Amino acid sequence: QVQLVTSGGGLVQSGGSLRLSCAASGSIFAINVMAWYRQAPGKQRELVASINNWGRTDYVDSVKGRFTISRDSAKNTVYLEMNSLKPEDTAAYYCNVLIRSTSYWGQGTQVTVSS
Repeated sequence: QVQLVTSGGGLVQSGGSLRLSCAASGSIFAINVMAWYRQAPGKQRELVASINNWGRTDYVDSVKGRFTISRDSAKNTVYLEMNSLKPEDTAAYYCNVLIRSTSYWGQGTQVTVSS
């Protein structure tokens, strides 16, 4: 079993910053990819950012230059630093971890950006 604990969401004004974190614990042998997804009301869940074992990162175009994903492999923790937040970033954010071929999800954390 793998558990993911997410924290760091909240309410922030447009232009503000937030940092999300997600710590994995349990039967972890090798984490391949750690990622953040988000889902706004009435919209499909979308991949926001991902980071693999070699540190390669990928971002959805709408957050490039504003969000930074990083990971602490020793702590099995992934972070999402979000700067210059916009109202359209408002969504529930979910941590996702791929261990071998199995995908695990954390509980969502709400990010609300007011204009």
